[in-house]
Amino acid sequence: MVFNPEESIELNGNTGPFIQYAHARIKSLLAKSGVELNSSVNSTTLLPEEKEIIKLLAAFPETVKEAGIEQSPAVLANYTYELVKTYNHFYQTIPILIEKDEVAKYLRLVISGNVAKVIQLSMRLLGINVPERM
Repeated sequence: MVFNPEESIELNGNTGPFIQYAHARIKSLLAKSGVELNSSVNSTTLLPEEKEIIKLLAAFPETVKEAGIEQSPAVLANYTYELVKTYNHFYQTIPILIEKDEVAKYLRLVISGNVAKVIQLSMRLLGINVPERM
């Protein structure tokens, strides 16, 4: 195996900077929104992309448990990469800040905020810091 410094800082693919960049982008999105995320969301219609992210977020505690039982940080690292990859698809295909429906917009911001929290927790468990900005 040969270490390539350029690949180690790549913002695409299964790398730490890719995950860190996603966290920074979500934090920027939340700051731009100007919305304080402090209440629950009552929405009955979810898009498939929203459901997929919510399912991944719900799997976080079990993933941490599995990583601990297996003594394998790779379980958590791979989960975090899948979460970021799924969120990036969501971010690129579903309007968030330009959404006209305020309930849908708020829901998407809450989802985004929770993705950022899980990224931060996952990376902290792996001993990696995530920046607020990049």
